[in-house]
Amino acid sequence: MTDVAFRLAGVDCELGGRPILSDVTLDIRYSNVLALVGPNGAGKSTLLGVLTGDVRPSAGEVLLADRPLDAWEPRELSRTRAVLLQDNAVAFSFTARQVVEMGRAPWIGAADAEDDERAIVAAMRSADVIPLASRSFPALSGGERARTSLARVLAQDTDILLLDEPTAALDLRHQEEVMRLARRLARGGRAVVVVLHDLSLAGAYADEVAVLDGGTLRAHGVPDEVLDAALIESVYGTPVRVIPDPGTGRPIVLPRREG
Repeated sequence: MTDVAFRLAGVDCELGGRPILSDVTLDIRYSNVLALVGPNGAGKSTLLGVLTGDVRPSAGEVLLADRPLDAWEPRELSRTRAVLLQDNAVAFSFTARQVVEMGRAPWIGAADAEDDERAIVAAMRSADVIPLASRSFPALSGGERARTSLARVLAQDTDILLLDEPTAALDLRHQEEVMRLARRLARGGRAVVVVLHDLSLAGAYADEVAVLDGGTLRAHGVPDEVLDAALIESVYGTPVRVIPDPGTGRPIVLPRREG
């Protein structure tokens, strides 16, 4: 098996007649955490939508495991990649456990009840959802709903995880736990793509960082190289300083503020 999960070549995307992505070329590899970063409106979620197959490029090529993405059957695709979107809404008053169980839907007819139960319990444990199991999903806090939705994605048990801002609604502890989990999954051979706004989280946990700006890929590489103060200031339009973490040496990005 190739070590490349997704290969994008010259991808353009227009939505409502407006260009969103322009000439994006990018390889996404197994055993890696790739952080997609950039300011609001940079095209991060659209790029994730291209990877999920929900957004069709207007030009370029998207390959999944060396096959055109649009050649994959929906059931086959759902057994290969799992997607966490920003919207965690559920229409009915399911319990948290029932929401997690939905992640097993692609495997109906292909897995037995014991496999399903094992995947569900492991996912709930990884996302710290077991204490929420019997509670109504709509009654959960924003952070609890986010963790439950992440557990649903984990229960899908795919080799590729596409996560759109999984830490946005979480407290400090759970932000760190989610990113540590992403690292563990990647070390186990999975490809993990995470859209992040927190550049220090990207610096701490990503193997590679891709910086989007106005729909173009401004930089792609290891955090030490990509999270450069001059580049960040150019992309985000605000002064920053980048310092090494005293414990890990990985980059921490801080705004420069006047006293």
